This record gives sequence, C-alpha cells and structure tokens, in this order.
Amino acid sequence: MARRRRGLPVNGVLLLDKPQGASSNHALQRVRRLFQARKAGHTGTLDPMATGLLPVCFGEATKFSAHLLAADKVYRTRVELGAVTDTGDAEGEVLERLAVPPLTAADVEGVLERFLGEIEQVPPMYSALKHQGRKLYELAREGKSIERAARRVTVYDARLLGFEGHAFELEVKVSKGTYVRTLAEDIARALGSGGHISMLRRLATGPFDGDSRDGAGMLTLQALEALPDQAAREATLLPVDVLVEHLPRLDLGASAAGALTLGQAARLDASGIGTGETARLYCDGAFLGLGVVTAPQEVAPKRLLSTAAD
Repeated sequence: MARRRRGLPVNGVLLLDKPQGASSNHALQRVRRLFQARKAGHTGTLDPMATGLLPVCFGEATKFSAHLLAADKVYRTRVELGAVTDTGDAEGEVLERLAVPPLTAADVEGVLERFLGEIEQVPPMYSALKHQGRKLYELAREGKSIERAARRVTVYDARLLGFEGHAFELEVKVSKGTYVRTLAEDIARALGSGGHISMLRRLATGPFDGDSRDGAGMLTLQALEALPDQAAREATLLPVDVLVEHLPRLDLGASAAGALTLGQAARLDASGIGTGETARLYCDGAFLGLGVVTAPQEVAPKRLLSTAAD
C-alpha cells in the first residue's frame, strides 16, 4: 500500500520578501508550513543579512525553478568604507582598518564605470560553493582558506544612489553567480580604501520584481500570516508558467496534447521555432509543460505537469 503524501497539493510561485536575519531555507520552511504545502523550494539563496525578493516555488512549479537560477538579478546595497571584514559584510569580524581618502560622488561614479561589463571575480570564502563536498563557509568558520578560481560575471548596470563620504549606496544589475559583497570590496579597493556592505536587498530576479503583478506583489511573512485562510494565501500565488514565459509558446489540439502526455512525440506546426529549441505547451489555454522541437513538424515532451491523481 502506497504511503500517503503529507501536505496539500499547492502549485504556483510566491514572491516572498525575505526578512533580515533568516536564512533562505528557514524562510522557505516557514512559508511551506504556512501554506501546508506538500512540496516547495526557493530559487536562489539570499544571505541571512540580506532582505528582499526570494521566489518560492510550490508543487508543480518546482519542476521549472531551474529557469530562475540562471536569471539576472538587481540589488540595492550600502558600502561602508574604511574596514574590511572576513565575511565581506557588517556581520563579520574586522580584519583590517584603512584610511578613506577624500572622495566625491564623481570619484565613486568614475570607479563604477570600470566595473561595468564582463569582469573576473573571485568567489568569497563565506559562500555556499563546495570544495571536496564541503561548503566554503563551513571551512571558513574553521579558519581555513581554500584557493578559488576567478569567475567571469557581468555587471550590466551600477548606479550611485547616495554618497556620504565614508559610505555610499548602489543599485546594481548583475548576472548569475555575481557576489555583491565581493563587488563592493573590489570597488572600495579601487577607491583607495577597503570596505564591506552593511545592507543588501534583492529587488528583482529574472522577470520578477517587488512591484505588484497580476495582483500579487512581493509579500512579507507577516503579511502572509495575517491572511484569513488557505484560499486567501493561495490567491497570492502566480501561476506555474510565469517561470517559463521567456520561452516561445505552442498551442496544441487535444490529439497532440494526448500524445505528449503519454510520452510520445506529436505532429504539429512548430514553424518559427528552431529544431532543438524548447517551447511552452498549452491546450485549450491550460499550461501542459515544456516540449522540445525535434523537427519542423514535430514536438517531443521535455518536462510536463503531473497528470497523476493527488
């Protein structure tokens, strides 16, 4: 006899405003319990110090969450000059204090221009990257330092929001794998000092930001807890296919949809979509999942929604 799965079959995407002090996993588990959800996962870790957008995928949405892992992101951060910490942020221990030269906002903006585009960045020791099966931050807490290879990342935009002589605020748009703490340290070094971040807030990831979208904007845990019931909570979720809206769309007839759900390729007009490309599939307006174009008139299933009964 099959064991009954615990939790409700909740499906969709929540735009969570992660609170400061909570790990991404802790915030995820609180949300999962609140929704009584059978399955949930987040789409990119935020440090405990950081706040802001943490998309949480429930149920069938977890099948497509990988599409957000490689997404560009937008952050707001505050850089404090004059002190270098072991973590690169205000929660770490000060390793070195340095003088801050006389600076103007124009000086900072001039340095920011040097960091635009593709740059090399060495990941920090206080990160979730792994070395021989262990996370780097675990090794760092033991006082160990491992040589890390530089990575190519892209800074699409870096704007100065405010300048106070010994501190300044930035808004940056960066590619996957960019560490804002490291970027801040490198900028501070280029300004002739050292520095760390004292605030970090994620404003956007991929197509999502904190603004309201279809009536569902970024929500805090407190706002979710204040909702009256399960129906009200589920009304805050975005549909599963928002994760793949960047992919071309194919609308299928009932026959083609039936073949795909049986794991078979289907014949249909896929003109305009190249062979080997992935498309999102619909039948009668309902999202079915993803298919791959295997020929100009053929699509094979790639990642479909579950048709099994709950």
